[in-house]
Amino acid sequence: MFVQASLIALALALSSAASPVVEGLGTRVPFERRDGMTTADGWFDHKRAVQQVVRDRNKHRQNMINLERNVGREAFNEGAEIKPVANYSAPPSVKRQAEKLTDEGGDEYWAGTISIGTPAKSFLIDFDTGSADLWVPSINCTSSYCSQKDKYDPAASSSDSPKNGSFSIQYGDGSQVSGPVYTETVSVAGVTVKNQYFSPVNTISPSFGSQVDDGLLGLAYPAISNLHQSPFVNTAKSQGALKNGVFGFKLAKTGSELYLGGTDSSLYSGSIEYHAVKGAAFWQIGGASVRVGSQTPVSGFQTIIDSGTTIIYGPPKDVAAFYKDIPGAKLYDQQNGFYSFPCSSVPSNVGFNWGGKTWNISATNFNFGMVSETQCIGAIAGQDLGLGSNVWLLGDSFMKNVYSAFSFDSNSVGFAQLK
Repeated sequence: MFVQASLIALALALSSAASPVVEGLGTRVPFERRDGMTTADGWFDHKRAVQQVVRDRNKHRQNMINLERNVGREAFNEGAEIKPVANYSAPPSVKRQAEKLTDEGGDEYWAGTISIGTPAKSFLIDFDTGSADLWVPSINCTSSYCSQKDKYDPAASSSDSPKNGSFSIQYGDGSQVSGPVYTETVSVAGVTVKNQYFSPVNTISPSFGSQVDDGLLGLAYPAISNLHQSPFVNTAKSQGALKNGVFGFKLAKTGSELYLGGTDSSLYSGSIEYHAVKGAAFWQIGGASVRVGSQTPVSGFQTIIDSGTTIIYGPPKDVAAFYKDIPGAKLYDQQNGFYSFPCSSVPSNVGFNWGGKTWNISATNFNFGMVSETQCIGAIAGQDLGLGSNVWLLGDSFMKNVYSAFSFDSNSVGFAQLK
C-alpha cells in the first residue's frame, strides 16, 4: 500500500550535505527539438498555443490531485486549488499577410531515446520536470493516435511485471491518457534500473497523438506521482545506478541534452547559481522577481521550473503589471492570457532574478511570432493554473537561455551561463 510518509522519506533519503551541483560525473541524453508556438513563416500558432495552455492546466490539475492524495492539502502553496478540467476552444483564425519572418524556432517539447523491457525496446520520450510519471503507448492502444508510435508489448519482455492499480490523466478534449500499471527494466543513456513503475497506456489524448514522441518521463518529485511511486531518477539513485541525484538541461536549437548524475560543465561557463527548493513536490524556488531593464514590475513570488511547456505563466494581475513596462503591449487573448507587442521592438531586456544574477530571455525566445504585420505575441501569459496565488511557472522560453541544474540530493535548482 502506498503510504504518504514514504514520499517524504524518499525525499529525505535523497538529501545530503553534498554540493547541490556535481560536475562531469554523469551520462548524456541528446535531445531532438520539437515544433512550438511559431510557424515556419514566423506567425504565432494560436491553435497550438491554446492547446498547450489547456494541456498545461490539466497536467497541473492532475498534479494537485496527486499531491492532495499522496501528501495532503498541507503541501499546497497558499491559494492553490484543484481547478476544473480545462476545455479546449479553438481560437479564431487570423488572416495572414504577405510579409514573412524567418522562423527562429519555437520549441515546445524536448525528447530523447530510452529503452524499456528485456530485450530492450526503444522509445522517443519527452523529459518533463513538471510531472513525475513514465508512460508509453501499449500494444493494446489501437486508436489512430497510437498508429505511428512505438508500442510496449509485455508479452515480448521477460522482465515485465503487472501491478495493481491504474494510471489516468484527463484532458479538456474529453479524452484521457490511461492504462494499467507495470514495473520494468528501464534504461536512459546507459543508466539502467529494475522494477521501475510505469504505465503502458491503452488510450491516448489527441494532443499527444499529434506528436512524434511516444510518451513522457517525469523528472519532478514523487509527491506528484499519479502512480504513487518513485520516478526514474529517484529509482536510479536508490538502486545505485546514479551516484548523484542530480541532472542538468541544455535546451537549444542544436546540441540540446539532458545530463543524468551531475551537470555537463562543457556546456556552461562559471559557477551555477543555485536556490533551495520549497516543499517536496515541484522544482519550486522562491524570492523571484521579473525585470524589464531597470524596472521590477513584480517581485517576491515563487517559481516552478517546468521543461514540459514552452509558455511562461504568471497570475493574470501580475502579468498585466509586467506588460505595462513593455512599450505598446496590449492584451490579445483574454481567455488564455496572451499579450501582443510591436514586432518592431521585441524586448531583449526581460529577465528573472532570485537574489543573484538576472537571467535574461533573448528576444528570439520571448517572441512567439506575428499576429499581424505589426504585432507579435509574448512568451509570458496570464493564467491561474491552480498552483498558488503567488506562483509563476517558467517553461522552456526561460530555460533555453540558461543551463539548468536540478538536485534531489540538496533539494535545489540552479542556473548557469550557457557557452
